[in-house]
Parts: sequence; structure tokens; C-alpha cells
Amino acid sequence: MADHQAYGGADAAAVTVQEHRLQRDLGFWGLAAIGFSNIVGSGWLFAAMYAAQIAGPASLLSWVAAGLLCGLVALVMVELGASRPEGGGTVRWPLYASGPLVGTVIGWSVLLSVGGTAAEISAIMQYTAHYLPGLYHGHTLSASGLGLATALSVLLTVLNWFAVRLFAGLNNLVTVIKIAVPVLTMVALFASGWHSGRLTDHGGFAPYGYAACLSALASGGIVYSVNGFQAPLDFSGEARNPRRTMPASVLTGIGLALLIYLGLQLAFLFTVPESLLGGGWRGVNFQSPFGELALLLNLHWLATLLYADAVLSPGGSAFVGVAVDGRHTYALAKNGLLPRFFMAVNGRSGIPHRALALNLAVIIVFLLPFGGWQSIVSVMGDMYLLIYAASAVAAEVFRRQPGALPGWVPGLRWIAPISFVVSSEFVYWSGWHNLRLALPLVFAGVPLFLILWRGAGRAAVRAELRTGWWLVVYLLLLTLLSWLGSFHGTDRLPAPYDSLTVALVSPGIFWWAVRSGVRHLASAPPGNAAASRS
Repeated sequence: MADHQAYGGADAAAVTVQEHRLQRDLGFWGLAAIGFSNIVGSGWLFAAMYAAQIAGPASLLSWVAAGLLCGLVALVMVELGASRPEGGGTVRWPLYASGPLVGTVIGWSVLLSVGGTAAEISAIMQYTAHYLPGLYHGHTLSASGLGLATALSVLLTVLNWFAVRLFAGLNNLVTVIKIAVPVLTMVALFASGWHSGRLTDHGGFAPYGYAACLSALASGGIVYSVNGFQAPLDFSGEARNPRRTMPASVLTGIGLALLIYLGLQLAFLFTVPESLLGGGWRGVNFQSPFGELALLLNLHWLATLLYADAVLSPGGSAFVGVAVDGRHTYALAKNGLLPRFFMAVNGRSGIPHRALALNLAVIIVFLLPFGGWQSIVSVMGDMYLLIYAASAVAAEVFRRQPGALPGWVPGLRWIAPISFVVSSEFVYWSGWHNLRLALPLVFAGVPLFLILWRGAGRAAVRAELRTGWWLVVYLLLLTLLSWLGSFHGTDRLPAPYDSLTVALVSPGIFWWAVRSGVRHLASAPPGNAAASRS
């Protein structure tokens, strides 16, 4: 399969050849549209209702908290994207900074997170079922539903098959529509009449306690809804001037998306009919939240528009998701986690065609075992948050390199560890019922590493295990604390002491990881790509 000589000269030369085939055609607006389109997908159609069910009006705080997390993590990651631009960079940076064990485990979790695109396709299917009821059996796709979802996956892959400039042009058009429809929805709902006192009635501002705000971040779909901000970073190898355009485009995408999500949450809270709130916010349940709400308010034209946009909006995110997944798979092949066969970039289009084809197969498989959108997004959010934590470590490791140039982000030495702690909290807050599924899947990356490195010799394997062992301990601690804690765990460690424990443990893991990474880079061969700065 893959060899263990991840830093060998021949491999470095092959990587350089493929990287140079990427077409550097993306500017600020193209990158910002990629970030925004990837953020605003099925989340705006569902997350407002799920968040309200879990936290009531206090869900507004969950969106603000998610925005702050995105800002912190984005500052770390735009530093990496601006200073070390590379196709699929979010997969490459952990390998460079922390070695093959961490690179394999994180890479494996990213490969699984390709299923996030399946979440967007699942959302499209839920709205399409309004017109074609036979797409579902209960909460799972029927044979005809799976066939339609597969056909859509193929179409999105085909649209990504050609030059990145064509991809950016199509995505810019979709982004304009994706901004217009949510704004029009907010205006129409508020104009139809709104109920005063909604922030204090029906149990108060936080009817289920402020701890529910934390649960809403992941199990309400909020984390998943906003975590698409990293998408432009995976195109940093295709940006014309990454050091100038990458930071601005990522932060612009986050700001626009957060404003829209907050407006939609307010619209939902203030316009749900009073008759539906007899059992509180937990009793509000729609199959297609904004579409059915529009019908209840006699806004039939808006319902028609929303059901049409229910295909376009998550379809636009899935369109970007397929492109991002292709860069991830391309980078995983560069890492050696996948065969080098999938690293090939088409010389004419500048697109990794083989990576796209593999992702298509993974997306289809991922549609099978999960029945509902919420189940998929909870697991995918947990898996992808590990990239944020590993990137915080990478940023600090690179900052400590001898001769490192001044960074784009001031105060990175403080921002990186805080970002690691907050990322850890978000993983923990997603709850035991999600982590007991997500983390065992991630742990499968450890035996995968041992298989890939079986020919390297015991001494080399032991050395790499020592370098990356912090990640294994980190995942074990999160699993244990989740089981002990108050977020659907056994409550042996009650709130708020459980979250406080995560906050106290995480800095120790972070500094352990940084020290291991610094030693790893110091012992790397002189030609190691990690030692260079673009």
C-alpha cells in the first residue's frame, strides 16, 4: 500500500511534481465564497430548530460561542495556510509537526469525515422527500432514495472534474443565491408577524439550563454548521497570493455566515406559532423546519422557494465539500496513508481526478449506516475537531523552529494553546452518546499506523510511537472524561467540574505535544518539507 519513507528524497520530488500541476487561479473572492458556501449548507435549514429544542432562546449564546471558537481556531489555521500553502494543508501540517503516528490518526479521521458530504446529500434528500415520499423508510433512505443520493454524488463529482477556475465561477454564482435566500427568509418571517416576549416566555431565556448551550454546540448541529470555515485553507496551494488572501477570505466567510445564522435563529424563535409551544421548545418538531413554518404562516411562495433552495443550499456545500475532500485525499496520498496512485494531479485541469473518484465511493458507503442528518453531523463534527487541535500544536511547533519568520497572527503563542483547549471542550461537550461512536473509529488509525510501518523496524516504530503518543493519551482521556461527565455520561463527574477538568488537562497535553513535535523536527532529515517555509 503506502511506504513509510514519508520524507524520502524520491517521495519529496514526486510530491513537488504533483503540487506544481495545481492551478493557482483562486483570489480573495473565490476563496471567501468557498468558505461561506461550505459553512452555509444544510445547517441553516435544520440547526435553528435543533438548537432551540436543546437550549431554547439561549441557543443564541451557542452561536456566539461557536463564532468565537471559529475565530480562535481560524487565526491559528490561517497562519498555517498563509505561511505554508499546500493542497490539502490541514492534513499535511499535523504530519509535518508531529510525525507519522499523529499524521496517520488525524488523516484517518479526515478520511472518515468525507461522510460530512453525505450529510449534505442527506439533507437534500429530506427536503426532496416533500415531493417524493418514497425516498425514506422511517429515518433511513429507501432503495430509490439511495439511488437518487448516489446519482447526486456522481453529478457533484463530475462538476468538480474540470479546472479550479470553472469550479470557483460556479461556486460564486451559488454563493450569491445562498446569501439571498436566507436573508429573504428572515425578512418574510418577521414581516408575517412575530411574538414578543419569546426570549423570556416558556421557561425563560435558558429553560433547560445554560449547560444546554454547550450541548447545542455539537448535538444541535451548530459546530457542524460553522466548521466549514477551514475549506479555503485546503485550497492554499491553488491561491494566487495565499499570504495576503488567505486570512482575509477565511475571516470574511466566518463573519458573513455567523450573521446569517444568528438572524435565522432569531427568526425561528420569534415566529414559531404559540400553539406549538405548549410543551416548551422541546415540543417543537418539524421534518423540514423553515419550509413547514412558512406553510403554517401562509407564506406558500416562501415555502416553495425554500423547498427549491433546500436542494441548492446544501447542494452548494456538498459541491465545495467534494472539492475539499478531493484535496484531503490527495494530501493523504502524499502522507503515505493512501497509495501514491491517488496523489496524481491531472496535468490539463490541475485536479486530482483519482482522489475525487475514491471519495465518491466513500461518500456512497457513508450514506448506508446512518439514518438521519443529526446522527451524521454529530459524529462528523467530533472527528473534524481533532484537526483543529492538531493544527494548534503544529502552529506552535513551527513557531519554535530555529530561524522561523515572523508570523501573520500576533499573539500566536497565546492563541494556539487557547485554541487547543477550546477545541478539546467542543469535542467533550458533544456528549458520550456521540463520542462512544466517533472516538473508537478514530482509534482505528493506530493499528493502521502499525500496519503501514510494519517494515520500518522496531526501533523506528518505537521512536514514532514516542513522538505521537500524546494523541493516543489525549483521545483516551477525552473518552474517559466523557464517560464520567454530565454530557450524556454517567454524571460521576458533575457539571461544571467535568468541563473544568477538560480545561485543566488540555494544556498539559498541548505542551507535551509541542515538545514532542519540536524534537521530531530537530531530528528530521535536512530535506524534510516541514523544515522549509513557503
